Amino acid sequence: MAEKEVSQQKAAVLGLQHLLAMYSGAVAVPLLIGNALKFSPAQMTYLVSIDIFMCGLATLLQLMRNKYFGIGFPVILGCAIQAVAPLQMIGQKFSINDMYGAIIVAGIFVVLISGVFAKIKKFFPPVVTGTLITTIGLTLVPVAIQNMGGGNSAAKSFGSGQNLLLAFCTMFIILALEIWTKGFIRSISVLIGLVAGTVIAACMGLVSFTPVMEASWFHLPQLFYFGVPKFEWSSSLTMIIIALVSMVESTGVFFAIGDLLHHDVTEEDLKKGYRAEGIAQIFGGLFNAFPYTTFSQNVGLLQLSGIKTKRPIYWAGGLLMAMGLLPKIGAMVTIIPTPVLGGAMLVMFTMIAVQGIKTLAKVDLSDNNNVLIIAISVGLGLGVTIYPQFFKNLPATVQLFLSNGIVITSLSATILNFLLKGGDRKAKQKTQTANIM
Repeated sequence: MAEKEVSQQKAAVLGLQHLLAMYSGAVAVPLLIGNALKFSPAQMTYLVSIDIFMCGLATLLQLMRNKYFGIGFPVILGCAIQAVAPLQMIGQKFSINDMYGAIIVAGIFVVLISGVFAKIKKFFPPVVTGTLITTIGLTLVPVAIQNMGGGNSAAKSFGSGQNLLLAFCTMFIILALEIWTKGFIRSISVLIGLVAGTVIAACMGLVSFTPVMEASWFHLPQLFYFGVPKFEWSSSLTMIIIALVSMVESTGVFFAIGDLLHHDVTEEDLKKGYRAEGIAQIFGGLFNAFPYTTFSQNVGLLQLSGIKTKRPIYWAGGLLMAMGLLPKIGAMVTIIPTPVLGGAMLVMFTMIAVQGIKTLAKVDLSDNNNVLIIAISVGLGLGVTIYPQFFKNLPATVQLFLSNGIVITSLSATILNFLLKGGDRKAKQKTQTANIM
C-alpha cells in the first residue's frame, strides 16, 4: 500500500498499534534502573515520562532522513535493554551523574564512528542477513512466552489458568482477524487483540486503574534533572562497548526492514541510521534518559499489518512524545495485562523469524558451507539467549558482547561466511581471470 493511500485517521490508529507493541519494552528500562538505584516516586515519575518522550524524539530523528542523519525507514526506537545491567553498575558504584556522562560519551562515539562502522555492509550477504533476521525473531520468542505466562517466571501465578486464557484469547483474536477480515481491520489486528484482551481481563477483575489515577497531568523534560553529568573513563568505556553491541543489533534490524521493503540497504543508509541513534543517545544523556536503539519488536508488525510506510510511525513518535508530556495518558497503556501483551508478541516475533526464513530461501542451500553458517550461527544465538551465563567465566568486557544472542549470531555468521565462503570468492575470481586470459 502506498503511503498516500493511508489516511491520517488510519495512520494514527496504526501508529497507536506500533506504540502499544513497543511500550512495555520501552518502560522496562527506566523501571529496572530506577528501582535498582532506589529512586523516589517523583524521580521515577520523571524517569518514565522523559523516557517515553525521548523514545518519540529518537524515532522522529531516525525517520527524518536528511543530509546528515536518519535512515528514513519505518522504524521505532526504544531503550537498549542490554544497557540495564551496566547502567545499574555505574550508578551504584559511582553516581547517577557518572551514568549520564557515560551515556553522552557513548553517543558522541557512535556519531563519530558511524561512517567507518557502515562499511560492514560488505560482510552481510543474504546468508548472513537471513540468519540474523531469523535469529532476531527466534530470540524474542522466549520474551513473548514469559509474558504470556505472567511476566515473572518465579511468581506462583506464572502460567496460571487466567494468564494462559488471556494470552491465548488475545492470540486467537489476532489470528481470527488475520484469517477472516481484510483491509484496514486486518492491518490493526494486533491493536484490536490488545484492546479485546484487556477488556476480557477487566471483566475478570484483573485490570487496575490505579496507575492512571496516581499519574500527574503534565510533565516537562528538564536538562540535567539529576545534576550536571560527570565523566569517568571506565564508565564511558563500558557504555561505548554497549553502544557497539547496539549498533550490531541495529544493523540486523536495518537489514530486516530493508528486506521487508525490498530496499537494498546501502552504506549511506547505515551511516545515517547509526548517526541518528548516536544523536538520540546524546539527548538521552543530557535530559537524563537512556541509550536508544532501533527496536526489532516492530518489524513483525510491519509484516503483519502489510502497511510499511512511515506515516504511522510518525504518529507513533508524536504520540510517544505527547504521552511523555502527559503522564496520566501514558499510564493508560500500562494497564494492559502482561499475558495480553505476550499473546500479541508471540504473533509478531514469529513473523520476524519467518521473514528471515524467506531471505534464506533465496540462498543456495545445496552449498554445505551455507548450511553450516546458518546452523551454527542460529544455534549459538539461541543457546546464548537461553543460557546467557554460558560465558560467565570470561572477562566482564567480553561478556557484554557475547551474552547477547543477536550479537553472537551476527559475529558467528559474519566470521564463518568470511572463512567458509572467502575461499569460494577467491576461486571464482581466479577462474574468471583464467577465462579472460
